[in-house]
Amino acid sequence: MPVYKHLFFDLDHTIWDFDTNAKATLQDLYDRGLEEKIKVPFNDFYERYIFHNAHLWSRYEKGFIGVEELKWKRMWRALLDFKIADEVLSKDLSIQFLELLPTKKAVFEYTFEILNYLKNKDYNLHLITNGFVNVQTKKLKNSGLDVYFNEMITSEASNSLKPKKEIFDYALQKTNASMHESLMLGDNQDADIAGALNAGMDAIFVNHIKEPLKIKQKPTHVITHLKELELIL
Repeated sequence: MPVYKHLFFDLDHTIWDFDTNAKATLQDLYDRGLEEKIKVPFNDFYERYIFHNAHLWSRYEKGFIGVEELKWKRMWRALLDFKIADEVLSKDLSIQFLELLPTKKAVFEYTFEILNYLKNKDYNLHLITNGFVNVQTKKLKNSGLDVYFNEMITSEASNSLKPKKEIFDYALQKTNASMHESLMLGDNQDADIAGALNAGMDAIFVNHIKEPLKIKQKPTHVITHLKELELIL
């Protein structure tokens, strides 16, 4: 069995509960006047936003769109689904969304317990995220996760994106870690798991939603609950 020393976590959808926090943020926007504009039940709008967010993040990670387009077009497309073609409104709501989102604090069940467990076993904990530096930093601080991680490797700092090999190489350089003693933990099969494996790093697929395995590479481990890490690490 490999002896790992450095654990690289993804943040959103892995330990920080993006969907729950996004839902709370969109509810805030909805209550501030968005309901009067779109005149549909909140859950209808939320489901369309989550759908477009996932689709556009995938395109962003594959290099098809830029970061600014991602930020506002997920809101634009969600509004279009309800026949509202308002670019100014979309951009304004996107700004408000990114201001409010990192103030939310929901994390997945057993997050703090497992991070304490891992710290007590002397693992070096880091983050590799495609998220925006200022937003991710605020998420960590407001949720109390910041104290657990030594380094946060971002797409902006590395000038690369998961699943590209360069961001994983940059992470090793930044943390003075070697590939054989490093492990990636994430929820995204393409960005986190295939990306890490293709770079030569072992990877644990954190499969909270129990989705079928769709990538050709087999993860080093698959878990459906963070507590299962105690059986591995």
